[in-house]
Amino acid sequence: MLRVTADRITLIWSVVRDSWRWSDQSDSSFRYWKSHQPDKYGLGEDCTAFELKALGRWHDISCSQTFPFVCHEDAELILIKENLMWSEALRYCRQKHMDLVSVHSKEIQRRVMNVVKRASTAAVWLGLRHSCTVGIWFWVSGETVCYQNWAPGNGTSEENCEHTVRSGAVQSGGDQRWISRPGNDKLNFICSRL
Repeated sequence: MLRVTADRITLIWSVVRDSWRWSDQSDSSFRYWKSHQPDKYGLGEDCTAFELKALGRWHDISCSQTFPFVCHEDAELILIKENLMWSEALRYCRQKHMDLVSVHSKEIQRRVMNVVKRASTAAVWLGLRHSCTVGIWFWVSGETVCYQNWAPGNGTSEENCEHTVRSGAVQSGGDQRWISRPGNDKLNFICSRL
Protein backbone atom coordinates (compact mmCIF):
# COMPACT_ATOMS: atom_id res chain seq x y z
CA MET A 1 0.00 0.00 0.00
CA LEU A 2 1.38 3.41 -0.98
CA ARG A 3 1.29 5.97 1.77
CA VAL A 4 1.53 9.66 0.88
CA THR A 5 2.02 12.22 3.61
CA ALA A 6 1.00 15.86 3.38
CA ASP A 7 4.67 16.88 3.21
CA ARG A 8 5.30 14.61 0.25
CA ILE A 9 2.29 15.98 -1.65
CA THR A 10 3.47 19.53 -1.05
CA LEU A 11 6.96 18.69 -2.29
CA ILE A 12 5.67 17.04 -5.46
CA TRP A 13 3.33 19.96 -6.11
CA SER A 14 6.21 22.43 -5.69
CA VAL A 15 8.46 20.53 -8.07
CA VAL A 16 5.73 20.33 -10.70
CA ARG A 17 5.04 24.11 -10.46
CA ASP A 18 8.73 25.03 -10.35
CA SER A 19 9.62 26.75 -13.60
CA TRP A 20 12.77 28.67 -12.70
CA ARG A 21 15.17 28.80 -15.63
CA TRP A 22 18.59 30.32 -16.23
CA SER A 23 18.82 33.33 -18.56
CA ASP A 24 19.94 31.02 -21.41
CA GLN A 25 16.58 29.17 -20.92
CA SER A 26 18.18 25.97 -19.60
CA ASP A 27 16.46 24.21 -16.72
CA SER A 28 17.66 25.05 -13.23
CA SER A 29 17.80 22.14 -10.82
CA PHE A 30 20.14 23.85 -8.32
CA ARG A 31 18.45 25.85 -5.54
CA TYR A 32 19.97 28.12 -2.87
CA TRP A 33 16.94 30.03 -1.61
CA LYS A 34 16.98 32.20 1.51
CA SER A 35 14.41 31.09 4.13
CA HIS A 36 10.81 31.83 3.11
CA GLN A 37 11.83 32.44 -0.52
CA PRO A 38 10.59 32.59 -3.19
CA ASP A 39 7.65 34.39 -1.68
CA LYS A 40 6.06 36.32 -4.56
CA TYR A 41 6.95 34.22 -7.61
CA GLY A 42 4.24 34.70 -10.22
CA LEU A 43 3.11 37.87 -8.45
CA GLY A 44 5.62 40.24 -10.02
CA GLU A 45 8.83 38.78 -8.57
CA ASP A 46 9.92 36.47 -11.35
CA CYS A 47 13.68 37.11 -11.29
CA THR A 48 16.32 36.10 -8.77
CA ALA A 49 19.12 37.90 -6.93
CA PHE A 50 21.53 36.73 -4.27
CA GLU A 51 22.14 38.55 -1.02
CA LEU A 52 25.71 38.83 0.24
CA LYS A 53 24.60 39.37 3.86
CA ALA A 54 22.69 36.08 3.67
CA LEU A 55 25.76 34.09 2.52
CA GLY A 56 24.72 34.40 -1.12
CA ARG A 57 21.26 32.90 -0.58
CA TRP A 58 18.69 33.71 -3.28
CA HIS A 59 15.46 35.68 -3.13
CA ASP A 60 12.89 36.47 -5.79
CA ILE A 61 12.74 40.05 -7.05
CA SER A 62 10.96 42.12 -9.67
CA CYS A 63 12.74 41.85 -13.03
CA SER A 64 12.58 45.64 -13.39
CA GLN A 65 14.88 46.18 -10.38
CA THR A 66 18.50 47.02 -11.15
CA PHE A 67 21.42 45.43 -9.33
CA PRO A 68 25.08 44.75 -10.05
CA PHE A 69 25.32 41.47 -11.93
CA VAL A 70 27.65 38.57 -12.61
CA CYS A 71 28.31 37.30 -16.13
CA HIS A 72 29.22 33.71 -16.84
CA GLU A 73 31.13 32.89 -19.98
CA ASP A 74 32.27 29.58 -21.30
CA ALA A 75 35.89 29.50 -20.12
CA GLU A 76 36.88 27.21 -22.97
CA LEU A 77 35.18 29.07 -25.86
CA ILE A 78 35.96 32.73 -26.46
CA LEU A 79 34.02 34.86 -28.94
CA ILE A 80 36.35 37.40 -30.56
CA LYS A 81 34.41 40.36 -31.93
CA GLU A 82 37.09 41.39 -34.41
CA ASN A 83 36.32 41.02 -38.10
CA LEU A 84 39.12 38.95 -39.60
CA MET A 85 39.56 36.66 -42.61
CA TRP A 86 39.57 32.95 -41.74
CA SER A 87 43.38 32.58 -41.93
CA GLU A 88 43.84 35.69 -39.75
CA ALA A 89 41.35 34.32 -37.21
CA LEU A 90 43.22 31.01 -37.15
CA ARG A 91 46.54 32.80 -36.53
CA TYR A 92 44.98 34.96 -33.79
CA CYS A 93 43.53 31.95 -31.94
CA ARG A 94 46.75 29.95 -32.18
CA GLN A 95 48.82 32.85 -30.87
CA LYS A 96 46.54 33.96 -28.03
CA HIS A 97 44.52 30.88 -27.05
CA MET A 98 44.83 27.46 -28.65
CA ASP A 99 42.88 27.12 -31.91
CA LEU A 100 39.72 28.03 -33.79
CA VAL A 101 36.91 25.94 -32.31
CA SER A 102 36.27 22.47 -33.72
CA VAL A 103 32.72 21.18 -33.21
CA HIS A 104 32.88 17.40 -32.78
CA SER A 105 29.61 16.83 -30.95
CA LYS A 106 26.14 18.12 -30.24
CA GLU A 107 27.34 19.24 -26.79
CA ILE A 108 30.05 21.47 -28.26
CA GLN A 109 27.54 22.77 -30.83
CA ARG A 110 25.20 23.80 -27.97
CA ARG A 111 28.06 25.65 -26.29
CA VAL A 112 28.95 27.36 -29.58
CA MET A 113 25.29 28.35 -30.02
CA ASN A 114 25.32 29.98 -26.59
CA VAL A 115 28.52 31.95 -27.31
CA VAL A 116 27.66 33.00 -30.88
CA LYS A 117 24.50 34.87 -29.80
CA ARG A 118 26.70 37.83 -28.82
CA ALA A 119 28.44 38.11 -32.21
CA SER A 120 28.41 41.35 -34.19
CA THR A 121 28.51 39.60 -37.60
CA ALA A 122 25.81 37.43 -39.22
CA ALA A 123 28.17 34.45 -39.18
CA VAL A 124 31.17 33.47 -37.06
CA TRP A 125 34.26 31.52 -38.17
CA LEU A 126 34.76 27.96 -36.95
CA GLY A 127 37.92 25.88 -37.34
CA LEU A 128 36.34 24.25 -40.39
CA ARG A 129 38.13 24.26 -43.75
CA HIS A 130 37.49 22.74 -47.16
CA SER A 131 40.19 20.94 -49.12
CA CYS A 132 39.65 21.49 -52.85
CA THR A 133 42.30 18.88 -53.66
CA VAL A 134 40.54 16.04 -51.82
CA GLY A 135 37.03 17.53 -51.83
CA ILE A 136 36.36 17.16 -48.10
CA TRP A 137 35.72 19.35 -45.06
CA PHE A 138 38.05 18.95 -42.08
CA TRP A 139 38.67 20.54 -38.68
CA VAL A 140 41.92 22.43 -38.03
CA SER A 141 42.39 20.12 -35.05
CA GLY A 142 43.11 17.41 -37.65
CA GLU A 143 39.87 15.51 -37.17
CA THR A 144 37.41 14.66 -39.92
CA VAL A 145 33.87 15.98 -39.80
CA CYS A 146 31.68 13.27 -38.23
CA TYR A 147 29.09 15.32 -36.34
CA GLN A 148 27.44 17.74 -38.82
CA ASN A 149 25.14 20.73 -38.48
CA TRP A 150 25.04 22.16 -42.01
CA ALA A 151 22.40 24.62 -43.16
CA PRO A 152 20.52 23.33 -46.23
CA GLY A 153 22.60 23.73 -49.39
CA ASN A 154 25.90 24.02 -47.48
CA GLY A 155 28.75 21.58 -46.93
CA THR A 156 27.23 18.62 -48.75
CA SER A 157 27.74 19.58 -52.40
CA GLU A 158 30.88 20.30 -54.39
CA GLU A 159 32.46 23.63 -53.42
CA ASN A 160 33.49 26.25 -55.95
CA CYS A 161 37.23 26.59 -55.33
CA GLU A 162 37.92 28.77 -58.36
CA HIS A 163 38.26 32.14 -56.58
CA THR A 164 39.09 31.36 -52.95
CA VAL A 165 39.34 28.55 -50.44
CA ARG A 166 36.06 27.87 -48.62
CA SER A 167 35.87 27.91 -44.82
CA GLY A 168 33.16 27.02 -42.35
CA ALA A 169 31.20 29.46 -40.21
CA VAL A 170 28.19 29.20 -37.94
CA GLN A 171 25.20 31.52 -38.32
CA SER A 172 24.91 33.87 -35.35
CA GLY A 173 21.11 34.08 -35.68
CA GLY A 174 18.31 31.74 -36.66
CA ASP A 175 18.97 28.07 -36.01
CA GLN A 176 22.75 28.66 -35.92
CA ARG A 177 23.75 26.13 -38.54
CA TRP A 178 27.07 25.85 -40.34
CA ILE A 179 27.57 27.59 -43.67
CA SER A 180 30.30 27.62 -46.31
CA ARG A 181 31.93 31.05 -46.78
CA PRO A 182 34.84 32.39 -48.85
CA GLY A 183 37.88 32.43 -46.56
CA ASN A 184 38.51 36.10 -47.32
CA ASP A 185 35.20 37.23 -45.74
CA LYS A 186 35.77 39.16 -42.51
CA LEU A 187 33.84 37.73 -39.57
CA ASN A 188 33.91 37.38 -35.79
CA PHE A 189 35.34 34.03 -34.68
CA ILE A 190 35.44 31.60 -31.76
CA CYS A 191 38.74 30.57 -30.20
CA SER A 192 38.98 27.43 -28.15
CA ARG A 193 41.06 26.51 -25.12
CA LEU A 194 40.06 22.84 -25.43
